[in-house]
Amino acid sequence: MTIAPDRRIAALLERRRHVLAVACIAACISASPLSGIAVAREPARLAQAQPNPYTTWTVTIVLPPRLMAGHPATLAVLGVDGKLAVGVMVTLGDGQTLTTDRTGRAVFTVPASGDYLLVKGSGASVAALIDPAAGASEPTKTTLPSIVSTRDGFWICSAGLRGDAGADSVHINDEPALVLAASPECLVALPSQKATPGPAKILVESPGTQATASTTLVALDFDAPQPALMPEKKSRLDVRVRGSDQKLGIVVKNETPGVLRFVRGDTQELLTSGGPQNDASLEVQAIRAGDYSFRAALLPEPDTAIAQRYLLAAAPLASKELQSGIKGFAGRLARHPGDSQAVRAEVGGILTRTIAGDFRTLLNAAWEAL
Repeated sequence: MTIAPDRRIAALLERRRHVLAVACIAACISASPLSGIAVAREPARLAQAQPNPYTTWTVTIVLPPRLMAGHPATLAVLGVDGKLAVGVMVTLGDGQTLTTDRTGRAVFTVPASGDYLLVKGSGASVAALIDPAAGASEPTKTTLPSIVSTRDGFWICSAGLRGDAGADSVHINDEPALVLAASPECLVALPSQKATPGPAKILVESPGTQATASTTLVALDFDAPQPALMPEKKSRLDVRVRGSDQKLGIVVKNETPGVLRFVRGDTQELLTSGGPQNDASLEVQAIRAGDYSFRAALLPEPDTAIAQRYLLAAAPLASKELQSGIKGFAGRLARHPGDSQAVRAEVGGILTRTIAGDFRTLLNAAWEAL
Protein backbone atom coordinates (compact mmCIF):
# COMPACT_ATOMS: atom_id res chain seq x y z
CA MET A 1 0.00 0.00 0.00
CA THR A 2 1.09 3.61 -0.37
CA ILE A 3 0.81 6.64 1.88
CA ALA A 4 -0.25 9.45 -0.42
CA PRO A 5 1.89 12.62 -0.26
CA ASP A 6 -1.05 14.94 -0.88
CA ARG A 7 -4.58 15.31 0.43
CA ARG A 8 -6.26 14.59 -2.90
CA ILE A 9 -4.98 11.03 -2.90
CA ALA A 10 -5.76 10.76 0.82
CA ALA A 11 -9.36 11.75 0.14
CA LEU A 12 -9.64 9.05 -2.52
CA LEU A 13 -8.26 6.46 -0.12
CA GLU A 14 -10.68 7.57 2.57
CA ARG A 15 -13.67 7.07 0.29
CA ARG A 16 -12.61 3.57 -0.67
CA ARG A 17 -12.41 0.91 2.01
CA HIS A 18 -10.33 -2.15 1.29
CA VAL A 19 -10.37 -5.59 2.78
CA LEU A 20 -6.90 -7.11 2.63
CA ALA A 21 -6.36 -10.83 3.19
CA VAL A 22 -2.93 -11.41 4.74
CA ALA A 23 -0.82 -14.47 5.45
CA CYS A 24 2.03 -15.37 7.89
CA ILE A 25 3.83 -16.87 4.95
CA ALA A 26 5.35 -13.71 3.45
CA ALA A 27 2.10 -12.05 2.37
CA CYS A 28 3.31 -8.61 1.26
CA ILE A 29 0.58 -6.04 0.62
CA SER A 30 1.14 -3.54 -2.17
CA ALA A 31 -0.97 -0.92 -3.92
CA SER A 32 -1.01 1.63 -6.70
CA PRO A 33 -0.67 5.18 -5.37
CA LEU A 34 -3.08 6.39 -8.04
CA SER A 35 -5.90 3.90 -7.68
CA GLY A 36 -5.56 2.97 -4.03
CA ILE A 37 -6.47 -0.62 -4.99
CA ALA A 38 -4.67 -3.01 -2.66
CA VAL A 39 -3.58 -6.52 -3.56
CA ALA A 40 -2.38 -9.20 -1.15
CA ARG A 41 0.17 -11.38 -2.89
CA GLU A 42 -0.73 -15.04 -2.79
CA PRO A 43 1.15 -17.54 -0.62
CA ALA A 44 3.01 -20.53 -2.01
CA ARG A 45 1.52 -22.49 -4.87
CA LEU A 46 3.24 -25.51 -6.36
CA ALA A 47 2.84 -24.36 -9.95
CA GLN A 48 4.34 -20.95 -9.16
CA ALA A 49 7.79 -22.08 -8.01
CA GLN A 50 10.27 -19.83 -9.84
CA PRO A 51 14.05 -19.47 -9.84
CA ASN A 52 14.76 -15.76 -9.64
CA PRO A 53 16.80 -13.53 -7.32
CA TYR A 54 13.73 -11.77 -5.90
CA THR A 55 12.17 -14.97 -4.58
CA THR A 56 15.39 -16.29 -3.06
CA TRP A 57 16.89 -13.12 -1.55
CA THR A 58 15.01 -13.71 1.69
CA VAL A 59 13.59 -17.14 2.39
CA THR A 60 11.33 -18.98 4.79
CA ILE A 61 12.24 -22.62 5.37
CA VAL A 62 9.30 -24.90 6.14
CA LEU A 63 9.89 -28.12 8.07
CA PRO A 64 7.41 -30.59 9.55
CA PRO A 65 7.36 -30.03 13.32
CA ARG A 66 8.53 -33.57 14.07
CA LEU A 67 10.89 -35.84 12.16
CA MET A 68 11.66 -39.55 12.48
CA ALA A 69 15.31 -40.54 12.85
CA GLY A 70 16.80 -42.24 9.80
CA HIS A 71 13.67 -41.76 7.66
CA PRO A 72 12.92 -39.54 4.65
CA ALA A 73 11.44 -36.07 5.08
CA THR A 74 10.58 -33.13 2.84
CA LEU A 75 11.23 -29.44 3.42
CA ALA A 76 10.09 -26.43 1.40
CA VAL A 77 11.58 -23.00 0.80
CA LEU A 78 9.44 -19.92 0.23
CA GLY A 79 10.76 -16.67 -1.22
CA VAL A 80 9.99 -13.19 0.06
CA ASP A 81 7.01 -13.15 -2.30
CA GLY A 82 5.55 -16.22 -0.58
CA LYS A 83 6.02 -18.49 -3.59
CA LEU A 84 7.91 -21.77 -3.55
CA ALA A 85 11.49 -21.02 -4.58
CA VAL A 86 13.51 -23.18 -6.97
CA GLY A 87 17.26 -23.73 -6.72
CA VAL A 88 17.75 -22.51 -3.15
CA MET A 89 20.56 -24.23 -1.25
CA VAL A 90 20.09 -25.09 2.42
CA THR A 91 22.38 -26.83 4.88
CA LEU A 92 21.30 -29.41 7.42
CA GLY A 93 22.85 -29.62 10.86
CA ASP A 94 24.71 -32.83 10.03
CA GLY A 95 26.42 -31.17 7.07
CA GLN A 96 24.10 -32.30 4.28
CA THR A 97 23.45 -29.67 1.62
CA LEU A 98 20.22 -29.66 -0.37
CA THR A 99 18.94 -27.63 -3.30
CA THR A 100 15.21 -27.19 -3.81
CA ASP A 101 13.84 -28.79 -6.96
CA ARG A 102 11.38 -27.44 -9.52
CA THR A 103 8.59 -27.67 -6.92
CA GLY A 104 10.51 -25.57 -4.37
CA ARG A 105 10.95 -28.59 -2.11
CA ALA A 106 13.73 -31.03 -1.23
CA VAL A 107 13.62 -34.60 0.10
CA PHE A 108 16.33 -35.68 2.56
CA THR A 109 17.12 -38.39 5.09
CA VAL A 110 16.84 -37.37 8.73
CA PRO A 111 20.02 -38.02 10.76
CA ALA A 112 19.86 -41.32 12.64
CA SER A 113 20.83 -39.68 15.94
CA GLY A 114 20.21 -36.41 17.74
CA ASP A 115 17.23 -34.75 19.40
CA TYR A 116 16.70 -32.00 16.84
CA LEU A 117 17.63 -30.86 13.35
CA LEU A 118 18.66 -27.36 12.31
CA VAL A 119 18.29 -26.22 8.72
CA LYS A 120 19.88 -23.00 7.47
CA GLY A 121 19.90 -21.08 4.22
CA SER A 122 19.93 -17.51 2.89
CA GLY A 123 19.94 -16.07 6.39
CA ALA A 124 17.08 -18.25 7.67
CA SER A 125 17.46 -20.86 10.41
CA VAL A 126 14.75 -23.24 11.65
CA ALA A 127 14.54 -26.30 13.88
CA ALA A 128 12.48 -29.49 14.06
CA LEU A 129 12.44 -32.19 16.71
CA ILE A 130 13.73 -35.69 15.90
CA ASP A 131 11.90 -38.67 17.37
CA PRO A 132 13.48 -42.15 17.53
CA ALA A 133 12.62 -44.53 14.70
CA ALA A 134 11.90 -47.36 17.12
CA GLY A 135 9.12 -47.28 19.70
CA ALA A 136 5.95 -45.22 19.81
CA SER A 137 7.04 -42.22 17.70
CA GLU A 138 4.32 -42.55 15.10
CA PRO A 139 1.12 -40.75 16.15
CA THR A 140 -1.78 -42.95 17.22
CA LYS A 141 -4.39 -40.40 16.16
CA THR A 142 -4.72 -37.47 13.77
CA THR A 143 -4.18 -34.06 15.36
CA LEU A 144 -4.00 -30.50 14.04
CA PRO A 145 -4.68 -26.98 15.38
CA SER A 146 -8.29 -26.28 16.33
CA ILE A 147 -8.16 -22.97 14.42
CA VAL A 148 -6.41 -22.61 11.05
CA SER A 149 -5.94 -19.55 8.84
CA THR A 150 -7.17 -19.77 5.26
CA ARG A 151 -3.83 -18.39 4.09
CA ASP A 152 -1.30 -19.94 6.46
CA GLY A 153 0.45 -23.26 6.42
CA PHE A 154 -0.58 -25.54 9.30
CA TRP A 155 0.65 -28.85 10.70
CA ILE A 156 -1.14 -32.19 10.76
CA CYS A 157 0.27 -35.18 12.64
CA SER A 158 -1.11 -38.59 11.72
CA ALA A 159 -0.16 -42.24 11.40
CA GLY A 160 1.03 -43.67 8.09
CA LEU A 161 2.36 -40.49 6.49
CA ARG A 162 5.23 -40.59 4.01
CA GLY A 163 8.34 -38.49 4.24
CA ASP A 164 8.08 -37.67 0.54
CA ALA A 165 5.47 -34.90 0.48
CA GLY A 166 4.41 -35.90 -3.02
CA ALA A 167 2.96 -39.13 -1.64
CA ASP A 168 0.72 -37.40 0.92
CA SER A 169 -2.48 -35.54 0.14
CA VAL A 170 -4.75 -33.27 2.16
CA HIS A 171 -8.27 -32.12 1.34
CA ILE A 172 -10.15 -29.39 3.20
CA ASN A 173 -13.90 -29.57 2.64
CA ASP A 174 -13.13 -31.58 -0.53
CA GLU A 175 -10.72 -28.92 -1.86
CA PRO A 176 -7.11 -30.10 -2.29
CA ALA A 177 -4.49 -28.39 -0.12
CA LEU A 178 -0.79 -28.10 -0.96
CA VAL A 179 1.51 -30.30 1.12
CA LEU A 180 4.63 -28.20 1.68
CA ALA A 181 6.66 -30.41 4.01
CA ALA A 182 6.31 -33.92 5.41
CA SER A 183 7.73 -36.68 7.59
CA PRO A 184 6.36 -40.10 8.65
CA GLU A 185 4.82 -38.30 11.66
CA CYS A 186 3.65 -34.86 10.56
CA LEU A 187 3.15 -32.67 7.51
CA VAL A 188 2.56 -28.99 6.77
CA ALA A 189 -0.31 -28.12 4.43
CA LEU A 190 -1.45 -24.87 2.84
CA PRO A 191 -5.18 -24.34 2.18
CA SER A 192 -6.44 -23.86 -1.35
CA GLN A 193 -7.34 -20.40 -2.58
CA LYS A 194 -10.92 -21.70 -2.65
CA ALA A 195 -10.92 -22.46 1.08
CA THR A 196 -13.70 -20.58 2.85
CA PRO A 197 -13.88 -19.58 6.52
CA GLY A 198 -15.92 -21.75 8.88
CA PRO A 199 -16.04 -25.40 10.02
CA ALA A 200 -13.77 -27.64 7.97
CA LYS A 201 -13.44 -31.39 7.48
CA ILE A 202 -9.87 -32.51 6.85
CA LEU A 203 -9.05 -35.66 4.87
CA VAL A 204 -5.45 -36.90 5.00
CA GLU A 205 -4.36 -39.68 2.65
CA SER A 206 -1.12 -41.59 2.13
CA PRO A 207 -0.56 -44.88 0.29
CA GLY A 208 -2.51 -47.50 2.22
CA THR A 209 -3.93 -45.15 4.85
CA GLN A 210 -6.62 -42.52 5.27
CA ALA A 211 -7.66 -40.34 8.22
CA THR A 212 -10.17 -37.58 8.90
CA ALA A 213 -10.24 -34.71 11.38
CA SER A 214 -12.00 -31.39 11.92
CA THR A 215 -10.90 -27.81 12.42
CA THR A 216 -12.16 -24.26 11.90
CA LEU A 217 -10.87 -22.07 9.09
CA VAL A 218 -10.64 -18.34 9.70
CA ALA A 219 -9.70 -15.41 7.49
CA LEU A 220 -7.88 -12.36 8.85
CA ASP A 221 -8.96 -9.22 6.99
CA PHE A 222 -7.66 -5.66 7.29
CA ASP A 223 -9.77 -2.58 6.80
CA ALA A 224 -8.04 0.49 5.42
CA PRO A 225 -6.67 2.66 8.28
CA GLN A 226 -9.12 5.27 9.54
CA PRO A 227 -8.75 8.16 9.15
CA ALA A 228 -6.76 7.87 5.91
CA LEU A 229 -3.01 7.78 6.47
CA MET A 230 -1.22 11.11 6.33
CA PRO A 231 2.39 11.75 7.37
CA GLU A 232 2.76 12.46 11.12
CA LYS A 233 -0.93 11.66 11.75
CA LYS A 234 -2.25 8.72 13.77
CA SER A 235 -4.86 6.28 12.47
CA ARG A 236 -6.56 3.07 13.61
CA LEU A 237 -5.93 -0.24 11.85
CA ASP A 238 -8.64 -2.89 12.31
CA VAL A 239 -8.09 -6.63 11.88
CA ARG A 240 -11.29 -8.65 11.48
CA VAL A 241 -11.82 -12.39 11.87
CA ARG A 242 -14.21 -14.27 9.61
CA GLY A 243 -15.16 -17.88 10.30
CA SER A 244 -15.17 -17.89 14.11
CA ASP A 245 -16.72 -15.87 16.92
CA GLN A 246 -14.11 -17.07 19.42
CA LYS A 247 -11.61 -14.70 20.97
CA LEU A 248 -8.36 -15.42 19.13
CA GLY A 249 -4.76 -14.47 19.71
CA ILE A 250 -3.15 -12.89 16.65
CA VAL A 251 0.21 -11.31 15.92
CA VAL A 252 0.49 -8.32 13.58
CA LYS A 253 3.89 -7.33 12.22
CA ASN A 254 4.89 -4.06 10.57
CA GLU A 255 7.25 -4.81 7.68
CA THR A 256 8.03 -1.20 6.72
CA PRO A 257 8.76 0.68 9.96
CA GLY A 258 10.46 3.52 8.10
CA VAL A 259 7.19 4.39 6.39
CA LEU A 260 4.54 3.28 8.87
CA ARG A 261 4.86 3.00 12.65
CA PHE A 262 2.83 0.84 14.99
CA VAL A 263 2.46 3.13 18.00
CA ARG A 264 2.84 0.35 20.58
CA GLY A 265 5.56 -1.63 18.84
CA ASP A 266 6.05 -2.91 15.33
CA THR A 267 5.19 -6.49 16.33
CA GLN A 268 2.04 -6.69 18.44
CA GLU A 269 0.15 -9.62 19.91
CA LEU A 270 -3.56 -8.88 20.14
CA LEU A 271 -6.66 -10.64 21.42
CA THR A 272 -9.72 -10.26 19.23
CA SER A 273 -13.03 -9.24 20.75
CA GLY A 274 -14.94 -12.40 19.94
CA GLY A 275 -18.61 -12.35 18.96
CA PRO A 276 -20.26 -11.55 15.61
CA GLN A 277 -17.97 -8.52 15.07
CA ASN A 278 -14.78 -10.38 15.93
CA ASP A 279 -11.94 -7.90 15.57
CA ALA A 280 -8.92 -6.20 17.11
CA SER A 281 -7.47 -2.72 16.61
CA LEU A 282 -4.08 -1.09 16.82
CA GLU A 283 -2.89 2.48 16.47
CA VAL A 284 -0.59 3.34 13.56
CA GLN A 285 1.18 6.48 12.43
CA ALA A 286 2.41 7.41 8.97
CA ILE A 287 6.05 8.51 9.05
CA ARG A 288 6.41 9.62 5.46
CA ALA A 289 4.91 9.06 2.00
CA GLY A 290 5.78 5.67 0.51
CA ASP A 291 4.81 2.03 0.16
CA TYR A 292 4.08 0.08 3.32
CA SER A 293 3.20 -3.49 4.21
CA PHE A 294 2.14 -5.49 7.23
CA ARG A 295 0.99 -9.02 7.92
CA ALA A 296 -1.08 -10.86 10.50
CA ALA A 297 -1.20 -14.47 11.67
CA LEU A 298 -2.83 -16.59 14.33
CA LEU A 299 -0.80 -17.21 17.46
CA PRO A 300 -0.15 -20.95 17.73
CA GLU A 301 -1.77 -22.99 20.46
CA PRO A 302 0.65 -23.60 23.37
CA ASP A 303 2.40 -26.99 23.56
CA THR A 304 4.43 -27.18 26.76
CA ALA A 305 5.84 -30.63 25.96
CA ILE A 306 7.37 -29.36 22.71
CA ALA A 307 8.65 -26.23 24.45
CA GLN A 308 10.37 -28.34 27.12
CA ARG A 309 12.22 -30.37 24.49
CA TYR A 310 13.48 -27.25 22.75
CA LEU A 311 14.53 -25.63 26.04
CA LEU A 312 16.53 -28.71 27.02
CA ALA A 313 18.13 -28.74 23.56
CA ALA A 314 18.99 -25.04 23.83
CA ALA A 315 20.46 -25.20 27.36
CA PRO A 316 23.87 -26.72 26.45
CA LEU A 317 24.36 -23.99 23.82
CA ALA A 318 23.58 -21.15 26.23
CA SER A 319 26.20 -19.10 28.02
CA LYS A 320 27.15 -20.46 31.46
CA GLU A 321 25.12 -17.85 33.28
CA LEU A 322 21.98 -18.80 31.32
CA GLN A 323 22.22 -22.59 31.25
CA SER A 324 20.67 -23.30 34.65
CA GLY A 325 17.88 -20.81 34.00
CA ILE A 326 16.99 -22.39 30.64
CA LYS A 327 16.88 -25.84 32.24
CA GLY A 328 14.80 -24.34 35.04
CA PHE A 329 12.20 -23.13 32.55
CA ALA A 330 11.84 -26.70 31.21
CA GLY A 331 11.44 -28.06 34.72
CA ARG A 332 8.91 -25.39 35.59
CA LEU A 333 6.79 -26.29 32.58
CA ALA A 334 6.91 -29.97 33.52
CA ARG A 335 5.73 -29.24 37.08
CA HIS A 336 3.40 -26.33 36.36
CA PRO A 337 2.11 -26.29 32.73
CA GLY A 338 -0.16 -23.42 33.68
CA ASP A 339 2.91 -21.19 33.98
CA SER A 340 3.44 -21.33 30.21
CA GLN A 341 2.66 -17.64 29.60
CA ALA A 342 5.00 -16.52 32.37
CA VAL A 343 7.77 -18.72 30.99
CA ARG A 344 7.06 -17.43 27.49
CA ALA A 345 7.52 -13.86 28.67
CA GLU A 346 10.85 -14.68 30.33
CA VAL A 347 12.10 -16.60 27.29
CA GLY A 348 11.03 -13.70 25.08
CA GLY A 349 13.09 -11.34 27.19
CA ILE A 350 16.19 -13.49 26.67
CA LEU A 351 15.52 -13.60 22.94
CA THR A 352 15.66 -9.81 22.70
CA ARG A 353 19.22 -9.95 24.05
CA THR A 354 20.40 -12.93 21.97
CA ILE A 355 22.25 -12.71 18.67
CA ALA A 356 21.54 -15.00 15.73
CA GLY A 357 22.85 -18.53 16.04
CA ASP A 358 21.86 -22.09 16.93
CA PHE A 359 21.00 -21.18 20.52
CA ARG A 360 18.65 -18.43 19.38
CA THR A 361 16.99 -20.72 16.81
CA LEU A 362 16.23 -23.36 19.45
CA LEU A 363 15.15 -20.81 22.04
CA ASN A 364 12.87 -19.14 19.52
CA ALA A 365 11.33 -22.56 18.71
CA ALA A 366 10.59 -23.01 22.42
CA TRP A 367 9.08 -19.53 22.63
CA GLU A 368 6.86 -20.16 19.60
CA ALA A 369 5.64 -23.42 21.17
CA LEU A 370 4.42 -21.43 24.17
